Amino acid sequence: MTSVTTRIRTLLVCAALVISLVVVALLAPLPFAVLVPGPTADVLGAQRGTPVIAVEGARTRETTGELRLATVVSVTPPDASVKSSEVVGAWFDEHRAVVPRDGVYPAGKSIEQIAQHNVQEMNDSQEAAAAAALRHLGLSPKKVRVRLTLPDVGGPSAGLMFALGIIDKIEGDGRGGDLTGGRTIGGTGTIAADGTVGAVGGIELKEQAVRRDGVRNFLIPRSQCATALTARPEGLRLIPVRTLDDALDALKALRGAGGTVPSC
Repeated sequence: MTSVTTRIRTLLVCAALVISLVVVALLAPLPFAVLVPGPTADVLGAQRGTPVIAVEGARTRETTGELRLATVVSVTPPDASVKSSEVVGAWFDEHRAVVPRDGVYPAGKSIEQIAQHNVQEMNDSQEAAAAAALRHLGLSPKKVRVRLTLPDVGGPSAGLMFALGIIDKIEGDGRGGDLTGGRTIGGTGTIAADGTVGAVGGIELKEQAVRRDGVRNFLIPRSQCATALTARPEGLRLIPVRTLDDALDALKALRGAGGTVPSC
């Protein structure tokens, strides 16, 4: 009897230790950040009463439809880490993503430095977008100035949509119509001054963001087709592009003005 009691006590002690270790592991902070779908914004519209796109030195036109960029938001503050339990929960939640913290907040940077970094990335993206759009239009950046204003959005992933918005504001489809054909078009992608479209982070969450806001056609970098397909929300068409010209051709096809709409 004493032997059995001793075994039971030993098992209970071991179980308590295991449970304690599990609890500690679940509560331990990890160097990750949790991302969720963020707001979307129409680059053809206004934010806080200020037009997102303002042009000097060239005539602009009234537009219809929307060119809506997508964002993701970190729910993990720059000076915090997530608990193991949060990481586990996020892995099984399609509306959240867990990424290395350094991928969201550069290591060794203060909160102020991180904010400045994001603003600089956005500024660089805006300059590249303006250069790519004016290059397509055959306009000189010395004569035509573009000002892009979008508060509370950082990073480079809005470049493609900014470039399309500038072209729509100045030229439209070249025949008096809109690039959008009056539709709401979503999109994401970095852009270089030569019009090359690059990959972005959090594309799975950006798909959810645009679909939530009524988008049915979503322009994405072609290199991210496979990733985007794994999380594509029902009713969302993925339109892959490699360049600004590809995006313009895709919008032309969507308007029924010729060509075929590409798909992943």
